[in-house]
Amino acid sequence: MNIDFEKYQDGLVPVIVQDNITRNVLMLGFMNEEALAQTLESKRVTFFSRKKNSLWTKGSESGNYLDLVSIRSDCDNDTLLAMVHPQGPVCHKGTDNCWGEQNTPNFGFLSQLEEVIQQRKDFPEMEDSYVASLFKGGVNKIAQKVGEEAVELVIEAKDDNDLAFLNEAADLLFHTLILLQTKGLFLRDVDKTLQARHKVE
Repeated sequence: MNIDFEKYQDGLVPVIVQDNITRNVLMLGFMNEEALAQTLESKRVTFFSRKKNSLWTKGSESGNYLDLVSIRSDCDNDTLLAMVHPQGPVCHKGTDNCWGEQNTPNFGFLSQLEEVIQQRKDFPEMEDSYVASLFKGGVNKIAQKVGEEAVELVIEAKDDNDLAFLNEAADLLFHTLILLQTKGLFLRDVDKTLQARHKVE
């Protein structure tokens, strides 16, 4: 990297810190050349604290280190992006990031769908809701539905109709999300399980 530390008068460049797994932005800090060198050597993110006017390794007091995965510069070589594994809350206020948000995986539309399913679970009185009716039927009914959808997916896999196959895959995933919540679990729990398997391998 050829970082332009002289672009700004204080010799510092901004560093965006992002979780390597969840892809959530955790915080913004600043580095000078020395901070970058120490970060690369120690594999723990070190900033230059403008308040203390000295180097500061995140987590040196709290133990909530930012273990470095990778660091790279932007197209103008005046901003850094640090991909990390956080060892705990990142914000000094005790939250996962500096915006007060939880650092949980975002699965795009599937995360939105989980929220809708949870609403139907929390408000089962919605008589016109298919999902609410499944929750009323209990775990056996939902598990049976997942089994039926799995069989239908296997049948469609043997044909050449991609649209029909995708529809069955969507049905299976949808009902699996419902079954997960019946057990008090979410996609994030499946994600953690897969990550743990990957580490073992």
